[in-house]
Amino acid sequence: MTTLVRGRGWARTHPLAVDAVLASAVLVCMVVGSFAEPNGEHGPTWGTRTPDAPSLVLMTLGALALVFRRRAPWAVLAATCGASIVELLTGQPRAPVVMCAVIALFTVAARTDRSTTWRIGLVTMTGLTGVAMLSGGPLPWYAQENLGIFAWTGMAAAAGDAVRSRRAVVDAIRERAERAERTREEEARRRVAEERLRIARDLHDVVAHHIALVNVQAGVAAHVMDKRPDQAKEALSHVRDASRSALNELRATVGLLRQTGDPEAPTEPAPGLHRLDELVETFRNAGLPVEVALGQVGLDLAAAVDLAAFRIIQEALTNVQKHAGPAAKAEVSVVRVGPNVEVTVIDDGPGHDKGDEQRDAEQHTGGGHGLIGMRERVTALGGSCSAGPRYGGGFRVHAILPVTTAKGGTA
Repeated sequence: MTTLVRGRGWARTHPLAVDAVLASAVLVCMVVGSFAEPNGEHGPTWGTRTPDAPSLVLMTLGALALVFRRRAPWAVLAATCGASIVELLTGQPRAPVVMCAVIALFTVAARTDRSTTWRIGLVTMTGLTGVAMLSGGPLPWYAQENLGIFAWTGMAAAAGDAVRSRRAVVDAIRERAERAERTREEEARRRVAEERLRIARDLHDVVAHHIALVNVQAGVAAHVMDKRPDQAKEALSHVRDASRSALNELRATVGLLRQTGDPEAPTEPAPGLHRLDELVETFRNAGLPVEVALGQVGLDLAAAVDLAAFRIIQEALTNVQKHAGPAAKAEVSVVRVGPNVEVTVIDDGPGHDKGDEQRDAEQHTGGGHGLIGMRERVTALGGSCSAGPRYGGGFRVHAILPVTTAKGGTA
């Protein structure tokens, strides 16, 4: 098998040498065949006739033309047909020069389309056969030699067309396989990129929210430690709760990277609007007044939509806590409008014109990723998200999410 593969490889890289070997073999067959007499008294006989010099020259020229059959197939076909016609008209007895034309016609048929193959095949078949029948000689026009020319040229055209069709089918199969492989690789890369973005969004939401709360409560504890130790103790308790929540959510997020079936992987449900009161209470404990208006959203929200709504509120309130200033107040509204759920978070803080959130809203030149993550979540579910300063002061985040998502992805 290895020798066969090497031989095929060598043949593909040395086509001229392969054609030279083929031409030599055809020349030998023509010369040997010219010594045979197919119409003897007792059937075909061997050695009863000898080819003349012009026939040997024509056989040599025809074989020499076959060396270039792949470089110039049409020219080789014309040359071999010309040599065959000369031999049919002048050779007595005839030598099988037409064998060169048969090989040349096969080559042309294997390298062109079907309609051209049959047109040129019909012209070659009828032309050579007609010349053979009309050239005269001792044989009648319906002799086996004349009909044999018609049969061999017809088979050459059919065989060449079959080879071309098979090559086309093999090339199409190979192309489809390569395209499918590229598609699989691109799909795998796309899924990996989407998973990385999703995990990055979750990590950002968890870390930004809880670290902001820890920072605020730690600042409060440090400020009142000496004068009001009870209030400092309460602030430190909130720090402990926030850090514990952060660790739990980080453990749940990182657990998604574990292998399937890992017994240590978390099985807790993802956060959603059912934990909205708990989320709002953490901000109130940190000193941010938050009012909530929760309409009849219903229980038919897809898990991805429920998670996205929760994360949008979490990120928006975190930005209010970080950038709106100490006197800011926030309002959260979640209502169902037709087939959508609208989530709105507004505040009246004056600090946005100098903070990172304002720059984040203006093409995120400040390096933040909060609003980017919001928009990515909403876009992945087929919704829309807008964020920007309010007229008269403050900031507004507004997201429209479909109640059910056909994409079925994780926000």
